[in-house]
Amino acid sequence: MKLPRCLLRSKPQPMHELSIAASIVESVLEFVESHQVGSVLKVRLAIGELTCVQAEQLKFCYESVAKQTAIGDSTLEIEQVPARVECEHCGYGGPPKYWMDSLNDTPVATLQCPQCGKSAGAAQGHECAIKTIQYVA
Repeated sequence: MKLPRCLLRSKPQPMHELSIAASIVESVLEFVESHQVGSVLKVRLAIGELTCVQAEQLKFCYESVAKQTAIGDSTLEIEQVPARVECEHCGYGGPPKYWMDSLNDTPVATLQCPQCGKSAGAAQGHECAIKTIQYVA
C-alpha cells in the first residue's frame, strides 16, 4: 500500500507528517473494516530517507489522528530505508553525497554522485508504505 511521497524541498512543511499520518490511519481503518479485525497492535512502515519525513513527528501525528478511532491503542513502528543513488555517467551505485543542513545540523542526502559529482538518480529512498499490520482477530 503506497502513500504519498514528497520531493526534496528546501523549506520544511510541518503539515506533511500530519497528512501522511491521516492517510495511514485511513488505510489501516479500511483494512480493519474489510478483514473484521478485533484490534490493531502495531503498524510498521517503511520510510525512505529521501521522503523528508521526520519519524518522531510522524509518530506524534499518528497517535493524535488515531486516538479516537478503532486503532487508537496501536503503535507506529518506522523502518528507515537508506537512500541509494545510481549514476549513469560513471556507473556508481551506492550511498548518495550528503551536505550538512545548517538549520538542523544534520546530513541531507543529495542526488549528486559522490564519485564524479554529476547528477545521479535515486534508486532507493522514496519509499513510504505500510509494511505490516499486527493485529488480533
